[in-house]
Amino acid sequence: MLLHIIARGKIARSPEAELVGRYEKRITWGLKLTELPETGGRIPEAQTPYKTVLLDERGKNLSSEELAEIIGRWRDDGMREARFVLGAADGHSREERANADLLLAFGKATWPHLMARAMLAEQLYRATTILAGHPYHRAG
Repeated sequence: MLLHIIARGKIARSPEAELVGRYEKRITWGLKLTELPETGGRIPEAQTPYKTVLLDERGKNLSSEELAEIIGRWRDDGMREARFVLGAADGHSREERANADLLLAFGKATWPHLMARAMLAEQLYRATTILAGHPYHRAG
């Protein structure tokens, strides 16, 4: 299953970009990164069937194991792509939230956009290692 991070704004050269790159290299699943301008731009067509996850402050605060379980279930159900969308500064529209398969939050705190992108890359790496039985994640 392809893991597709779709983010508004350019990450450019930054410590956060280095972190994203580090996890991008480690993830053994298919991974695609798409950057869009703050407004407009066209999201690439999805590989169907697919699921859409919006990073949103109203979302569920899942543990790493819970996120891995969801991703694993989608993979096992034949999903070809899981899209993880980080919105612009004003977040996602009501319609986008209503159409999402999952709203995901990284706690109650507000995170800088570039930091959230790096945290997402790490959580996707962690989820794939949990599913593979790799010792990276230390539960308990």
